[in-house]
Amino acid sequence: MNSVANIADQLTIDTNGLSALKRQAKGDPGAALKGASQQFEAVFLQMVLKSMRDATPKEGLFDNEQTRLYQSMLDQQLAQKLSTQGATGLAALMEKQLARGLPSALAQAVQPAEGPNGDEAPAAPSAPLRNAPSKDPLLSALPTTSAAQVGAATNVANVPAPAKEFVNRLWPSAQDASRTTGIPAHFMIAQAALETGWGKSELRHADGKPTYNLFGIKAGRSWNGAVAEATTTEYVNGVAQKSVERFRAYKSYAEAFNDYASLLASNPRYAGVLNQQDPSAFAKGLQQAGYATDPMYADKLTRIIGGATLRAGLTG
Repeated sequence: MNSVANIADQLTIDTNGLSALKRQAKGDPGAALKGASQQFEAVFLQMVLKSMRDATPKEGLFDNEQTRLYQSMLDQQLAQKLSTQGATGLAALMEKQLARGLPSALAQAVQPAEGPNGDEAPAAPSAPLRNAPSKDPLLSALPTTSAAQVGAATNVANVPAPAKEFVNRLWPSAQDASRTTGIPAHFMIAQAALETGWGKSELRHADGKPTYNLFGIKAGRSWNGAVAEATTTEYVNGVAQKSVERFRAYKSYAEAFNDYASLLASNPRYAGVLNQQDPSAFAKGLQQAGYATDPMYADKLTRIIGGATLRAGLTG
């Protein structure tokens, strides 16, 4: 069985890393809890690093999509390394808090949490963990933050809505769109998750009514239906800019999926996306076709498709 240190070197967005944590949870819950807490700290640190990157002016000879991709990979590994060293003490705090949900004998085996300087860390905020199921503290600690929320997250309480409910709500419509486009239903649900922050940031009318626009489709000249205006972030020459845009509004999620499928099927530039079964190729195909201006759109979408949150929603 892998040691905690070895498991901590594998991100839980990697299938092998998640499987290793689950196996260890059965044989040694205390050690697995430590590993899961370190994974959460790694995800949190990655959020912080990305927020810092986004706030830094992007210019110069080496500012391009490839550089940003490798920079993102570097930040991921740096966050993982820092978490194994207890850089912030967050993992230790979470481990101590979640240990209360373990059987008493196992809870006593978990050592008191220590801060980065060796002294005992203060008690962790209980609000984010109040509803964590005590029967499985490991799964409660696994990171569930979507890529769409990475830049905005600033604390451990900023997690998306339950993936299971999001998937159940969209699954029938996604299956219908899959039959039209040949694209796996979960690929499209992942894209909806990216565009809406797992449903927490769905576009709404000025009066608060839903638009059901899951895919950020704008209302161009050819659109004759209802519209809603919203401030969005667009990238011009790699630089993020805020602008007010008009978006399509629908009467249901089914109508939104139908329009999305029609858009992909009727526009020749999306020909390479139709019937695509490879997550990375699907995401890159969308970006290359000009679906979004975010230079990291394909990378974010690929991570969600292969991530633990979507898997939990599909199998939970």
